[in-house]
Amino acid sequence: MKRALFALLSLAVAFSALAAWHVSRHIPIGGTGGWDYVSIDAAARRAYVSHGDRVEVVDIDAGKVLGLIPDTLGVHGIAIDHDGGRGFISSGRVSMMSIFDLKTLNRINDVKTTGDNPDAILFEPHTKHVFTFNGRGKNATVFDTHGKVVATIDLGGKPEFGVSDGQGRVFVNVEDTSELVSIDAKKNVVTARWKLAPCESPSGLAIDRKHHRLFTVCENEMMAVVDSTNGRVVTTVPTGKGTDAAAFDDERQLAFASNGQSATLTVVHEASPDKYDVIDNVATQRSARTMALDTKTHHIFLPAAKFGDAPAPTEKNPRPRPPVVPGSFELLEVAP
Repeated sequence: MKRALFALLSLAVAFSALAAWHVSRHIPIGGTGGWDYVSIDAAARRAYVSHGDRVEVVDIDAGKVLGLIPDTLGVHGIAIDHDGGRGFISSGRVSMMSIFDLKTLNRINDVKTTGDNPDAILFEPHTKHVFTFNGRGKNATVFDTHGKVVATIDLGGKPEFGVSDGQGRVFVNVEDTSELVSIDAKKNVVTARWKLAPCESPSGLAIDRKHHRLFTVCENEMMAVVDSTNGRVVTTVPTGKGTDAAAFDDERQLAFASNGQSATLTVVHEASPDKYDVIDNVATQRSARTMALDTKTHHIFLPAAKFGDAPAPTEKNPRPRPPVVPGSFELLEVAP
């Protein structure tokens, strides 16, 4: 009986994982301005959404904004140390990392990064250090959780997203060299540089820690699956235009790529560590280019907004961006 019950449960999980995905909810945030990353604190049921010069804090169960963290100019990413009760924000325009209290949302400290334009940010649980990946600085600043600089690591190019294996290794995409860099987080040194061809201009990155696989999404409309032990590109799968972020669901063995120009979310099933199949391209919304996984519900959350007409080109700004339609900023929730 127990064996039969286990088989039925396994079948139910597999069916749910492979079912057709869809946008199940729109959570309004409003306001104006651009955005970048979103982070999910699954235990606290909160989404931290970068939004121009602030971080919007959203109750994802109630579907409403419950607070904000202001004065984060050019905010890119938010990292969470749930056990330590602190969050960390990278503000690219002012080359700053901000530390805040997870319960009160009050700011604790602001510290300068050792490289310009911090973009992605990562809390590494083994060392309990915070990494900011500095775009123009082409390096990473390593902080302790109080904001003291521990090290600066030269990355040899413009870093994008980074992930940790939870055992003291950090991996980060380098966009302008199309490489993946491996870092010893205990010694704060680069241990390997791996070419990602045929992947070009990698951005988002996710990890399957159990099977030692990295999922890097690339400007040329593909996801590269990489062996985290040696840098071998195992395979590639197609994604869409404007691919920018990646996520991996350990329980369901699914990888995701959010495609802002194609207005799709690519869902990839890991049948084995060497076999991957695209099982869905979910219709989302044009501009939904970044995302985060809620590990409790297994749903994906994507910031998005509508845009107006671009202003006329000028000599100083030959390719002006269209403005965000006021009040249209929201979180999309995608579920099977």
